[in-house]
Amino acid sequence: MEKETIIEQLEQAHLDLFNFLENQPNELWLQGPEGKWTTGQQALHLLQSIKALNDALSLPRFFIKYKFGTANRAVRNYDEVVRRYNQRLSEAKNATFKPSEAMKIPPLSDKTYLLNRLKMENKKLQYKTKKLQDKHLDALILPHPLMGKMPVRELLMWTIHHVIHHTNSLKEYYSDLKPN
Repeated sequence: MEKETIIEQLEQAHLDLFNFLENQPNELWLQGPEGKWTTGQQALHLLQSIKALNDALSLPRFFIKYKFGTANRAVRNYDEVVRRYNQRLSEAKNATFKPSEAMKIPPLSDKTYLLNRLKMENKKLQYKTKKLQDKHLDALILPHPLMGKMPVRELLMWTIHHVIHHTNSLKEYYSDLKPN
């Protein structure tokens, strides 16, 4: 996936998420289907995920190469990244990875703050993506808690899918919730 397409799809995926969350009744922020995260926890999880990627991309490139190495294979396309993620997700059987383990329920008073932070982190990721050279998107690798080491370009494609995955989950399982 080309860098410009990644940036456009990051923006669109997040806009869809924000549209859903901003139009959902505030009372549902603290609710979720039985055994699932609350809406607030879903938003917090996405913020934790994108912030971790932004923090890693803030490191000097030489440090990323030293700590994690460089890619030893060609970059996978979006469909392959999604297929591998879904396969690993099904194998993990509801496993949750740090920092989303034992995640507290964010209070309703944090909703605006969390959504604003998520918007800011999304814009930051788009900016960092735009500034990275294509050769670095393909050669630099970073660890993913479920997928292992991945080239940055794949992590960006995964981020698009991750937001879409959670947005679809919210739409499917959370739209019918009734306020307590």
